[in-house]
Amino acid sequence: MNRMKAAFYEGNKNIVVGAGSRKEPGPGEVEIKVAYAGICGTDLHIYHGHMDHRVTLPQVMGHEMSGVIERVGKEVTSYKPGDRVTVRPLGPCGECPACQDGCSHICHRLKFMGIETDGAFQSYWTVPASTLHMLPDDLSLQHGAMIEPLAVACHDVRLGKVAPGEYVVVIGGGPIGTLIALVARAAGARVVVAEINPYRLQLLSEMGFEICNSNEQDLAEYVQEATGGKGADVVFEVTSSLAGAEVMTKLPKVRGRIVIVGIFSKPVPVDLHRFFWREIQLLGARVYEHEDFEQAIQLAASGELQLERIISKIYPIEQIQEGFEQMESGSGVMKILIQCN
Repeated sequence: MNRMKAAFYEGNKNIVVGAGSRKEPGPGEVEIKVAYAGICGTDLHIYHGHMDHRVTLPQVMGHEMSGVIERVGKEVTSYKPGDRVTVRPLGPCGECPACQDGCSHICHRLKFMGIETDGAFQSYWTVPASTLHMLPDDLSLQHGAMIEPLAVACHDVRLGKVAPGEYVVVIGGGPIGTLIALVARAAGARVVVAEINPYRLQLLSEMGFEICNSNEQDLAEYVQEATGGKGADVVFEVTSSLAGAEVMTKLPKVRGRIVIVGIFSKPVPVDLHRFFWREIQLLGARVYEHEDFEQAIQLAASGELQLERIISKIYPIEQIQEGFEQMESGSGVMKILIQCN
């Protein structure tokens, strides 16, 4: 059968589930029977119309996923039907200066699967075999759908050079911020997460994290007191907010590091004098590389990250609109997965 279910974004916050056409895998491609796909912040940006210049309507979104290979095309020798996989959803050109320098994840002409091309909110998804990562048999497919955002966190923590015993501040306790906190803690750091959402604060506390409700307590004062006036070794800004950009420079120790994870759509004022005065380092961190996916899979398979606590609800693909509406509300939710088969 060449027909399947797919969720099509048609603009104006409207997603329609209908019949799509399965694509036979060509040379170097595989067809995946999608098990679960997560709704992420990028999907919400598309849903709100903020990325209409990049998508072609109707658009199948989704790039956080897990599934089982259904068919393989010619020239595919490393994978076979039945293999459990996730996808690293990047399509670099391979020719630009960034790609030539080994930084294909920030390719000048990068195409992101689920944005410029169809994504994972469909029953079957045909992708290049070069984007696949194998999932171990003892890792659930629900947790497998968390590998992509977990790889983001692994990349962020790696670039921040988080070391055992360091004091880490995560500004923003949403899905990515929480995953950064988990990876940093697994690296041996002491972690505090700043957040204002009551549900997220409660969940983070239950997961054993030190928390700061920055609506009720000054975060800079909190960090100074917690570190005996030294300041944080590493700060991750994940909120993309004016408040986050303002407070982040007040938190690091002398020669501390700030990692920008959130996507700021507009320029914001930043106190550059603090960088000079304390020799603070500012780093950008964008998506992930191959090694970050492999680390994410290892961490997820270890069972120490409590990924099940982050998955708030699972909707069948027929109810994907409801899933987006709940994510949009931000009420009592961290991560929603869509069951595609």
